[in-house]
Amino acid sequence: MKTAKSLMCLSIFTALLAGQPAKAEDAGKWLVRLRALDVVPQESSDVSIGGKVGLSSNVVPEVDVSYFFTPNLALELIAATTKHNVKLKGSADLGDVWLLPPTLTLQYHFTQSDLVKPYVGAGINYTHFYNADPGALDSAHYSDSFGSVLQAGFDIPIKNNWYFNMDVKKIWLSTDVSFNRGAVTANVDIDPWIFGTGFGYRF
Repeated sequence: MKTAKSLMCLSIFTALLAGQPAKAEDAGKWLVRLRALDVVPQESSDVSIGGKVGLSSNVVPEVDVSYFFTPNLALELIAATTKHNVKLKGSADLGDVWLLPPTLTLQYHFTQSDLVKPYVGAGINYTHFYNADPGALDSAHYSDSFGSVLQAGFDIPIKNNWYFNMDVKKIWLSTDVSFNRGAVTANVDIDPWIFGTGFGYRF
């Protein structure tokens, strides 16, 4: 009996979600999403006193907006901010730093299927570093920088112009860091993978 009730509830839930998916060309030019991002740095570094800099991963909320010029071509802007702990591997605690990385990508959406809408994209990222805590040192300064971006993902139509989304981005991002007012310097390639999942509404 419990199994039957569970199957019935699952069937009702599936039916509510399924509906009649909207065609991409009928759903409007704007798509707004709310996603959770897992930001995973793939860091490498050159430090003036030797050693390697390491940055922690972080999961954060993100809002993004896409504008469709055509059913296939869209421009996406993402807005999120992340905090990362920083260490000199095997040595000093270098505190933490916040990153604000607005990212703009031009996307191509494949519209042949009504069930899954995959896309690919490429673009540019600008990262602003702020609220740097130097940890065990006296001071820390991170330079802002531009980076290139590649992207792939897909949207699954749910109902009434709602979509489920999964997305992955690779950002090539570097920063010049100075600690103790320039006594210690480092060039750090952060180069994060960004994995996102969430829901969107197109209008």
